[in-house]
Amino acid sequence: MRPLTEGESKTVFEKLANYTGKSLTNLLTDTAPGKDGKASRFVFRVQESRVYYVREDMANLATSVARDNLLCLGNCIGKLTKTGKFRLHITALDIIAPHARAKIWVKPNGEMPFLYGGHIVKAHVGRWSEDCPEHQGIIVYSMNDTPLGFGVTARSSAEAKRLDPTGIVVFRQADCGEYLREEDTLFQS
Repeated sequence: MRPLTEGESKTVFEKLANYTGKSLTNLLTDTAPGKDGKASRFVFRVQESRVYYVREDMANLATSVARDNLLCLGNCIGKLTKTGKFRLHITALDIIAPHARAKIWVKPNGEMPFLYGGHIVKAHVGRWSEDCPEHQGIIVYSMNDTPLGFGVTARSSAEAKRLDPTGIVVFRQADCGEYLREEDTLFQS
């Protein structure tokens, strides 16, 4: 595993900032103290093209393992593509959901269509954060505050209020259903 280059870091942080906003800095420091009583620090590391979110002390210990013998370490948050872009995986949901700046809650009748890979339409929206601009990263929750996935807003919150019930409000990027639909390829390198 190696640290991200400057260009890779910029790409990853821009994508994460689209979902977390200013609380992106909170991803790098954990508020829960570790065994020694100090707060843990987190870093991003690359193994092949996958980006991992891992505690710094664990990443330092992993340097003693040969690259060929190390499959992964920490939580895989996404993949760097050959064109230099970064794609968030559903495995990043637990990391970005607590720090999300925009949230949308889906009614029970809209959960299954979303988990089967569909976009969110206005009729399925229970509530959402106010003042969401268009093309903003947004975390999708069920009505009982369980994170289901994430996406990008298709319209601003003001425009979406005027849409008809079948109008798309959020474009799906990833959902928890991917664990089943793509179980063969999700963790391949």
